[in-house]
Amino acid sequence: MESINRTINDLSNLFSTRMAEFEKELQKSSGTAAVTTSGLAAEFTTFRTLIVQALQALQQQVGVLSRSLDNLEMRGRRKILLLHGVAEEQDEETAQVVTQIIKKNLKLDLSVSGIKRCHRMGRSATHKPRPILLKLHDMAFRDQIWFSKTKLKGSGITISEFLTRARHNLFMAARDRFGVTRCWTTEGTVIVLDSKGTRHRVTSFIDLDKIKQQPKTSSDRAEQVSGQPEPGVVHPVAVGRVAVAATKTKRTVAKK
Repeated sequence: MESINRTINDLSNLFSTRMAEFEKELQKSSGTAAVTTSGLAAEFTTFRTLIVQALQALQQQVGVLSRSLDNLEMRGRRKILLLHGVAEEQDEETAQVVTQIIKKNLKLDLSVSGIKRCHRMGRSATHKPRPILLKLHDMAFRDQIWFSKTKLKGSGITISEFLTRARHNLFMAARDRFGVTRCWTTEGTVIVLDSKGTRHRVTSFIDLDKIKQQPKTSSDRAEQVSGQPEPGVVHPVAVGRVAVAATKTKRTVAKK
């Protein structure tokens, strides 16, 4: 914030100086001769260039500030996980529901006392259950749950990180471009696996545009999940079917 204030002050002083110079030149011209069109055009071009440079500088400063705020907000969400696909019942004890799921499916001993906050997100809907926000006291136990989430496969329940809006939009764009199986998050950072198997830490759409894109596989288009693959685990690509041509045998009829 201090750097932005400094930039604004510098630009304000620069504008004031330049405007004073323009006004001084105009006063000299009005006292001696008429101002030429070419002179005005040159002054306008100079001033326009100055404005564009100033706006670019401000845009860069705002971008730095936005990323800093996003990083700060994501740090506050490190102990939070989202559970999707958990059946919703009326007057349920959400913390009890989550502890039972963790114990039964992940084989981890989670007690209600280890949960700092637990509740459904958003307004109730009839067509699908709302996700559950789970905030834990212990970061290490949060990581145990996160790295055990593959055990939920086939249960209809998935776990994802509680991303900020900016990172969520970036993550969804990455999945749309490169496929579900090649994108995941770890500690709030978006990871993309390119066609050569190289991992890329993506923090902006500029980083995303630099990664070489490959066509989506049939498994990417078919798989619709709300969680992310386990970091470091590459899901196998569906093998194409091999068509086997059936040959017809000719039946010969013996001549009499």
